[in-house]
Amino acid sequence: WPDCLDAIQWPMVDIVAALAEVECVHINILDAAQSSYVERQLAPRVPAGRVHLHSIPTNDAWCRDHGAIFCTGYADAEYPVVAAKFRYNAWGGKYPPFDLDAQVAERMAAALAVPCLEQPMVLEGGAIDVNGCGVLLTTEQCLLNPNRNPSMNRAAIEECLEQALGVDTIIWLGNGIDGDDTDGHVDELTRFVAERRVVTAIEPNHDDPNHEPLQENRRRLEAFRFADGGALEIVDLPMPAPLHHRGQRLPASYANFYIANDLVLVPEFGVAADTVAADVLADCFPDRHIVAIDCRHLVVGLGGLHCLTQQVPAGLSRRSRLP
Repeated sequence: WPDCLDAIQWPMVDIVAALAEVECVHINILDAAQSSYVERQLAPRVPAGRVHLHSIPTNDAWCRDHGAIFCTGYADAEYPVVAAKFRYNAWGGKYPPFDLDAQVAERMAAALAVPCLEQPMVLEGGAIDVNGCGVLLTTEQCLLNPNRNPSMNRAAIEECLEQALGVDTIIWLGNGIDGDDTDGHVDELTRFVAERRVVTAIEPNHDDPNHEPLQENRRRLEAFRFADGGALEIVDLPMPAPLHHRGQRLPASYANFYIANDLVLVPEFGVAADTVAADVLADCFPDRHIVAIDCRHLVVGLGGLHCLTQQVPAGLSRRSRLP
């Protein structure tokens, strides 16, 4: 976070404080010294026992991308939850070193006492979104990029995703938004909000470089059909006005929200579309509170709320092997 490392401490605390009201929060930390610092920052706002700190050092902060992807629904009664560990190369080798990040998934699984299943392909968690009923969203720009899995074609990637994650249908979108250094992660574009309902980012300004890619993604969503012939319900989500840092377009998007128990963390950027986006998502989640988090500094690091988080299935916290 160039120029704003101190400033991002406060939205981080806001995120943990909001989540700790409705679920247990696990935080990967560097060492004992950092543990003391984190505890001091959280103490005024977070009840004791709602946060678990794990000594899992990382090169970068984006747990969604380098962390374990937890899968449920397996027939194994002893292990109803498993952690999928995909290969990790820092978004196509852009940001070395990433040796610590490449170990995070396995260490998360060990901390939560679940089996860790290694997968034979590079994948970041932000590159996919699922409906929990067998359908997965992703983009061609990311998963077909030669900087991820150059020896795998579309069919091989689909087979791996189906076997690793238990999905049977994959919706391929096209390209991501301008400024996204991940090569088009879908969690900045389109997200499931129900089994057959998605929100998708839309840019009405024809002169904006995001206009046509987002329109093309919407056309693909419109064309998709479930096995029974049913269509997706598509809800348009506005894009914020362009944000820049040091002359670089930032990947600001309201699609990078995080769904928690009883609430949804929604990014805001200090622009007019903040209220519109929050209202759209409130309509999509009538049973959850909308909690806005100021992401103006977070997005300078080229990520957001969904990128920082990785959901853990209910029950695992109670048998966590804490350091």
